[in-house]
Amino acid sequence: MPALANKTYFNYGGQGPLPNASLEAITASWRTIQELGPFTADIWPWLEGEVRSLRGALAALCGVPPERLALTENVTSGCVLPLWGLPWQAGDELLISDCEHPGVVAACRELARREGLSISTLAVKGLRGDLASTNASVLEALGASLTRRTRLVVLSHLLWNTGQLMPIKAVAHRLEQHPRRPWLLVDAAQSVGSLPLAEHEADTGGAGAAAVADIYAFTGHKWCCGPEGLGGVALSERLLAEAQPTMGGWRSLAQENDQGSAWHQDARRFEVATSCVPLLAGLRRSLELLEAVAPAPERLELIQKRSQQLWHGLSQLPGVHPLLEVPPPAGLVSFVVEGAAPGDLVSQLGERAIWLRTLDDPHCLRACTHITTTGAELEVLLTTLAELTRPT
Repeated sequence: MPALANKTYFNYGGQGPLPNASLEAITASWRTIQELGPFTADIWPWLEGEVRSLRGALAALCGVPPERLALTENVTSGCVLPLWGLPWQAGDELLISDCEHPGVVAACRELARREGLSISTLAVKGLRGDLASTNASVLEALGASLTRRTRLVVLSHLLWNTGQLMPIKAVAHRLEQHPRRPWLLVDAAQSVGSLPLAEHEADTGGAGAAAVADIYAFTGHKWCCGPEGLGGVALSERLLAEAQPTMGGWRSLAQENDQGSAWHQDARRFEVATSCVPLLAGLRRSLELLEAVAPAPERLELIQKRSQQLWHGLSQLPGVHPLLEVPPPAGLVSFVVEGAAPGDLVSQLGERAIWLRTLDDPHCLRACTHITTTGAELEVLLTTLAELTRPT
C-alpha cells in the first residue's frame, strides 16, 4: 500500500489505502476495455462478467442474494436513491439518530420538506458503555421515540463519531412489531469491511444486520480498501416491492434498448447509467486480499486487538479521555484531550506524518485501526500525543 509509506496512518474510516494489486487490477481492466474495444460486440460479455462477479462478492459479504444488491457510487447514493422512491404520505415521521452523517441527514431533511414529513431524534450519542447496556438503552430509546406516525428509522451500524456498535437486528425485530412496520435505513459506511456481516451468530448487534435492514448502504473505499467512487446497497424484499426508481436510467430497465421497458424487478432498478467499470476490478481485488488474510471474524479480532491497545494507551495519558467507557467494539477510537483544540492537535500530528482526524459532534479526535495497523504505529501515536500534551 503506497499510501502507508513514510507516514503513520489512522484514517481508515475516512478512506482506506489502495493496495498495489488493486491499482494494477484497475489498470489491467482499463487496458482490456481498450483492447476489446469500448463499444464492440466483444466487450459486452466481459462487462457483464465483471458486474456479475462484483455483485456476487458484495452480496456474499452482506449475506444477501445477488438480486438484492445494487451497485452504487457511495453510501449517500445508496441511501438516497431507494429512500426517495418509497411511497411517502404527508405527516409520516422520520426517526433519525443523533449520530448520523450530515450527508444522510441533509437528504432526509430535503425529503421531509418535499413530502411534508416530520423529523424526530433517536438519542444514542451518549451511549458509551458495554454492548449489553448499549443494546438495552437503544431499544429503550427506540420504544420511547416511536409514534404511530413513524415510517422510517435511520441508524448507523457502527457510529462514525463515537465508534459504538448498534444492535441492528434487535432494532429491526422491534420495528416489525410496530403497526406500520417502519422501514429501517442503515448507514454501513464504517461496518462493511470491518465487521462480519454474513455469519449467523448470536445477536450481538452485528451478525445478519445487512440482511434485516431495508436499506443497508456502504462504500468500498473505507474499510474494504477499494477505490473511491464505488459501493453498494443491500435492499430488503419489502423495499423492492414498494420503492420505485428516483433517478432511473438504462441500467434500471429490464430491457435497456426498449423505450417501453419496465424497471428491473430486483435491486438493479436503483442502478442508473454508465459508471467506471475498472473500479469493479479494483474493489474485487481488495476484497480478495482481505479474505486471503483471514475470514471476517478473525479480521475483526485483529482490528479489535489494535483498537483496544490504543484505547488502553490513551486512557493512561494524563488529560486524554476516550469517548467510549470500555474498549471499542471495532476500529474507531474517538477521544478528547483536556485543554487542547482537536484541530490544532491534528495539524501538529500531521507535521510529524501521523494522520488522524477531527469530528465536530462530539468535538473530538478520531483514530482508526485496521488489520494493517502495527503495534509500533500505536506507540508512535501515543508517544507523540504524550509529548504534545505534556504540561509546560
